[in-house]
Amino acid sequence: MAAFNLKRIVSVLWDYAIVSFGTLLYCLAWTSFLIPNGTSSGGGTGLCTIIYFATGLPVAYSFFALNAILLILAFISLGKSFGFKTIYVIILSSVLLEFLPDYEQLVVHFDNRLLISVVGGLVEAVGIGIILLRGGSSGGTDIAAMIINKYWPVSPGKVYLYSDFFIIASILLIPGKTFEDMIYSYATVLTFSFMVDYVLLGQKSSVQILVFSKKYKEVADHIIEMDRGVTALNSVGWYSGEESKVLLIVARKSQLHQIVSIIKEIDNKAFVSVSTATSVYGEGFEEIKTGLKLKKKDKTNG
Repeated sequence: MAAFNLKRIVSVLWDYAIVSFGTLLYCLAWTSFLIPNGTSSGGGTGLCTIIYFATGLPVAYSFFALNAILLILAFISLGKSFGFKTIYVIILSSVLLEFLPDYEQLVVHFDNRLLISVVGGLVEAVGIGIILLRGGSSGGTDIAAMIINKYWPVSPGKVYLYSDFFIIASILLIPGKTFEDMIYSYATVLTFSFMVDYVLLGQKSSVQILVFSKKYKEVADHIIEMDRGVTALNSVGWYSGEESKVLLIVARKSQLHQIVSIIKEIDNKAFVSVSTATSVYGEGFEEIKTGLKLKKKDKTNG
């Protein structure tokens, strides 16, 4: 029991360590690339950056105030665990956005502002992707993206793209900012949108594995211990005429190495075929999202 609790504590600590790393990358994208070079982006942080350009109010302060309100939506729509991680990310982000600008050696200046926009968008997307994969959020449009993606088949990147269009356009309301500034900000959010889809959907991609082994029972038992389903299909070797079983396994791409290692450890002569599964729906994978709620018929009333 004690070993189980220790394992759980280590797992939670590791989870938050990864979220912290993603938050650091996210904040560095703003403090090292975008803000010092007069470039904005989308989302709640982009809105706070535009406020900073217009009034001089530190991004950390407006970021914390804005997201304190949005946390209510996180609790209501996405559950307590999501809300708690969001609190952690918002507090950590507020601290980092306050203190990271003090370290001038972290600020990156390029002569090419387009390069700044692209690199800043890439770093921001990787950070946000890591946070979202662990069930957290930096607030802002992240909450809207996850709510919509939960019920509708719309990728998070597209949600960011559509909502951020109007946020970035508001940069033209700031005296001294030009159409060119808006274009560079759009370059950042475009890079971010495509990259965050790659980080999220790339990790969620699945594989279909066929295992041909005389020790299929042992292999199946070990795969079951991984909380992964296995289907045994009847097979006949056409040359040998022997009847056997072929194991069909559908798993996350990130689990492929572990599964193949287990198979080879049990039977190093096993034949394994792996193919990419572009869409997998059902328990343990993705829900079928249609955006429609079917009405249940009242059988008692015919």
